[in-house]
Amino acid sequence: MSEHFAYPVGLRLSGRRVVVLGAGQVAQRRLPALIAAGADILLISPSATASVEAMAEAGEVRWERRRYRDGDFEGAWYVLITTDDPEANAAASAEAEARRIWCVRSDDAQAASAWTPATGRSEGVTVAVLTGEDPRRSAAVRDAVVEGLRDGALAAPRHRARGPHVALVGGGPGDPDLITVRGRRLLAEADVVVADRLGPRDLLDELPPHVEVIDAAKIPYGRFMAQEAINNALIEHAKAGKSVVRLKGGDPFVFGRGMEEAEALAAAGIPCTVVPGISSSISVPGAAGIPVTHRGVAHEFTVVSGHVAPDDPSSLVDWAALARLRGTLVLLMAVEKIGAIAATLVAHGRAADTPVAVVQEGTTPGQRRVDATLATVGERAAAEGIRPPAVVVIGDVVALSSRDHG
Repeated sequence: MSEHFAYPVGLRLSGRRVVVLGAGQVAQRRLPALIAAGADILLISPSATASVEAMAEAGEVRWERRRYRDGDFEGAWYVLITTDDPEANAAASAEAEARRIWCVRSDDAQAASAWTPATGRSEGVTVAVLTGEDPRRSAAVRDAVVEGLRDGALAAPRHRARGPHVALVGGGPGDPDLITVRGRRLLAEADVVVADRLGPRDLLDELPPHVEVIDAAKIPYGRFMAQEAINNALIEHAKAGKSVVRLKGGDPFVFGRGMEEAEALAAAGIPCTVVPGISSSISVPGAAGIPVTHRGVAHEFTVVSGHVAPDDPSSLVDWAALARLRGTLVLLMAVEKIGAIAATLVAHGRAADTPVAVVQEGTTPGQRRVDATLATVGERAAAEGIRPPAVVVIGDVVALSSRDHG
């Protein structure tokens, strides 16, 4: 083995010819990155895996179904040799050397003129790791660095000035591990975080001391309505040049008033990035062992806000239509009105013995589940002292859980 280190370099292959010999598992792993780099790829192999064949059928690579022939590397900038034929590999490698084309060999790294690093990407940053003849260590180091960049464990602040900007981040149902990696990274880069009460509070404890955390419930409203005051706070901090994150529970656009905030930011000329979050409407039932759909039981599920009573003139919900559905109903913000909602569904035809589960503080250490029926859920929720946040699941899927919930 040479005592010299490999010299790392980034190849700009867009529109440039790359030849890949072999279409097995190694090529299947390497081709997506070459495709993403915009390379003009010629694949030479008598056969291919199903995934590689799909790439050829999609027009992402040109596939010639044959073996290697001398002269195949004419005009190539880069060659990847992945066949299991040692004789063909040696001949191809010799051609690449003669033509001074960088060549990677999967069968014999020491005979190659180039090595493929373990690579990963995070928000425009490419991480490439080489450890000589220990590819597993390369992959492990790559994974650690990429994960650290994604979740903010590795501090990598941007040094180029950015204009005003706000990120609307869905924090998920409560468990801090259920925020998206993009959401966690944006939190790590934030100067100001405007947080909802129902957001994943444990994430706030991880923020550096210089980050200003604003409890949206405690913003002084004065002459403004609560939402208007929150909008103004986002705009004010963004215009001051701060990196602002609006941390919301669940998903910003599922009963989260995220669109109102996005519209206010747009009206103020402030760019906004929306980072979707895991909605409690599906994650909380799942954490309690309840699938919102199941083959032969429910082919649909409907998510409904229950914060307005069925008989309230301001309600936008067609409860009579919902009662006729055979699928699963998932109610959010419905603890206070659950008795009236259940009675309305029964009055419009939903069976009184339809199973119901109420899951309080889902995905958190305080999670608990109370089971009932439409006929009994109002009284049962009151007797058990159910309080928000809680998700109500109505339908036969509730009975599928194998655990004993009492």
